[in-house]
Amino acid sequence: MPRTGDSVRTTRWQGQWRVYKQHRALIMMLLPGLALFLLFSYVPMYGIIIAFKHFQITEGILGSPWAGWDNFERLFQGKGFEQALRHSVLIAFLKMVFVFPAPIVLALLLNEVRLTWFRRTIQTVTYLPHFFSWVVLAGILFPFLGSDGGFNKLLSLFGISNQLWLLEPDYFYGTIVLTDIWQSAGWGSIVYFAVLASIDPTLYEAAIADGASRWRRIWHISLPSLAPTVIIMYLLSIGHFLSVGFDQIYNLMTPPTSEVGEILDTYVLRRLLTMDYELGTAAGLFNSTIGLTLVLVANALVKLYDKDRGLW
Repeated sequence: MPRTGDSVRTTRWQGQWRVYKQHRALIMMLLPGLALFLLFSYVPMYGIIIAFKHFQITEGILGSPWAGWDNFERLFQGKGFEQALRHSVLIAFLKMVFVFPAPIVLALLLNEVRLTWFRRTIQTVTYLPHFFSWVVLAGILFPFLGSDGGFNKLLSLFGISNQLWLLEPDYFYGTIVLTDIWQSAGWGSIVYFAVLASIDPTLYEAAIADGASRWRRIWHISLPSLAPTVIIMYLLSIGHFLSVGFDQIYNLMTPPTSEVGEILDTYVLRRLLTMDYELGTAAGLFNSTIGLTLVLVANALVKLYDKDRGLW
């Protein structure tokens, strides 16, 4: 006798309840994190409405009159936005080319070190900057890169004249990229090094027996093993393509470098400081939309190459 719709739903509910009872401890552990995620990621989405309103603080979000696309037209026609977008794209491209591969290269180098104590020392030294905020790091970098700082004194030993590294627009992008590598490469290498440590040692032993050089072992064993992890990390990072590090840029930017350092995030901040909330919200929504689009496109391209890879 075929089961009715009610019996099917009852059976499904019983199955779901059984799964919950089996994993209730894990589910209970998940609830606080889920609550925080909802509170800080989904509840603030209510404020997106401001981008489509002539926002007035006294009227509130719902009471303010609708503006349609006026805020976005004003955003795209503004010279400051175009400049901030151009700088954001340039810095994002530089970080994608130089900063993203840095942890991978570091993990590959550490994997080739056979002295355990030396490898652990290098790991500790490279992990350390990650635990300091950019406020603290800026307080270290400004004296170090100043005209009488340690870096210029080191260069003077090679006959190179002193440079104002954080005050010259020509050096700003290079400084941003190098300091970001210094701060993030060590911590980012943990995931890749864990993958390399899980590779079967017999693969390397067989390659050595066949006469493969160290470069060949890296190219044919290490890199293919890292590929799935690299793809996932790339897809996770591409969503923040235009979010090029507000805290880093804001703390390292000086008045002379502001002409090349203004990015979308600092543009949003300046709009908020002038109480132009709707324009700041429109810029933030534009940034998020670009990030979502890039993730969808990148994930689709990855799945065209290999259906088993990708975020979903």
